[in-house]
Amino acid sequence: MKQVSFDLEHWQAVAAERYPQGLPKPYSDNPTQWLFHGHPQPATDPLQVAVARLAGYRWPAETDKAMELADEARTWIARCEQLAEHTDDDGIVCLPSVRGEAPAHDRLLKLLIAAWETVQPGSWKPSVLDKLLADVDCAGKGLDVWLRDKFFEQHAKRFHHRPFIWHVWDGLKDGFAALVNYHQLDAKNLERLIHTYLGDWIRQQEEGVRNGVDGAQNRLSAAQDLKRRLELILEGEPPYDIFVRWKPLADQPIGWTPDLNDGVRLNIRPFMTAEVLRHNRKPKLNIAWEKDRGKDVESAPWFKKFGGDRINDHHLMVAEKKAARETQRG
Repeated sequence: MKQVSFDLEHWQAVAAERYPQGLPKPYSDNPTQWLFHGHPQPATDPLQVAVARLAGYRWPAETDKAMELADEARTWIARCEQLAEHTDDDGIVCLPSVRGEAPAHDRLLKLLIAAWETVQPGSWKPSVLDKLLADVDCAGKGLDVWLRDKFFEQHAKRFHHRPFIWHVWDGLKDGFAALVNYHQLDAKNLERLIHTYLGDWIRQQEEGVRNGVDGAQNRLSAAQDLKRRLELILEGEPPYDIFVRWKPLADQPIGWTPDLNDGVRLNIRPFMTAEVLRHNRKPKLNIAWEKDRGKDVESAPWFKKFGGDRINDHHLMVAEKKAARETQRG
């Protein structure tokens, strides 16, 4: 091991000069950081933060009262409370108007205005939005275009291809699309997405077909196909199942019952397989399920099956899982 010289007295003197009151407490405007305060205005990526807040996501620093933070961070966290009225109640934000809710871009604009105006009245101007859009490669266009065409790719890249706001869509630019908070997307909310939100959109298009509205038949067909794919995910038969290599058969998820602790990489697989996300493959969504490096120990649940290889791309029938649970119960 190499020895590295270190002048302790020199750096102690530098620290004493720069920080005579001691080291500053933790603070970050970067939304990829655990201690980020959660407010869009000073954030390094305001639009990403605003969308996450709109969909109900909260950063750990907002809920952990014991976390050591700078006073400035606590001030921004307190200001987040003034944005609560703009938060969606179930983490499903539809891009078009569905169920009487305003389209996502209108709701996002209201949240952004509040994020500026509640800090400094009169600070929101059209030029602020122009700059925000220019900074995300959408100059001269609107929030609706950014949400539809740019948001999800940028979100995946910003959060190291572990997205927590998923852009579900039917493949049409004028079709159904929703931004979904993955942390709230349990089986009940997936059913709500399918039957309440998408169901309402399907009813709108059926009425459009009856009234001869241009493009309604295409939108109806695309929406019905999306409904079928989402129902397959809900049921969880291969290849739309979740496989967790460190869990035994009896503990594997049955249907869409994800464990957040298993991570985005494994839980997003059914949605990518069903091709219901705005981006489903590399490079825009760089997630894969190749064999992980290293070898499992002999006590690992799938050691015998895979010879110690750490396999992630595996499928299991619902009946297999149910039978294993019944056997475990005895």
